[in-house]
Amino acid sequence: MEKKQRSWRIELALLVIWTALTAFFFANVEIQIEGPAGWASSLPTWRVEKHWLLDLFWGGRPMTGYHAWVFSFMFLVFHLGVFIDLTWSFRTEARIIASLMLFWIIEDFLWFVLNPAFGIHNFSPHKVPWHKQWFLHMPLDYWTLTVVSALLLWWSFAKPRTERYL
Repeated sequence: MEKKQRSWRIELALLVIWTALTAFFFANVEIQIEGPAGWASSLPTWRVEKHWLLDLFWGGRPMTGYHAWVFSFMFLVFHLGVFIDLTWSFRTEARIIASLMLFWIIEDFLWFVLNPAFGIHNFSPHKVPWHKQWFLHMPLDYWTLTVVSALLLWWSFAKPRTERYL
């Protein structure tokens, strides 16, 4: 049975909606796990507080055992479709990585919005010390990951050069 082709706009919209829905559910799970103590600060887990690689790749936040396992788990979850469909390509991988970036932005923001200990009114550099760099009232990571995610999604939906002129 041949797969029906949908418009790339519909596919993109469905992907963003699905990603936001999963982020909503996972944000609620994290609220139950962490409570008011964000970035696993009260969890019984190992922590690396300072390292130059954390400054470079992690926004200066500590690396915790909790986050190492959660990030790895979600990476695998987002790749499940590749193993079900048994097809992989660079464009598919770009779409997966873009979706994962979008997931973490939405999930992190929803953690603040939905967490009774925080709320949107406390979403600021003064109340959220684990987000060290802010730009236009949002953590810099949100802006950076949004741009990279948008570029990866654009490329993943673009037709390959060989198909553009057919």
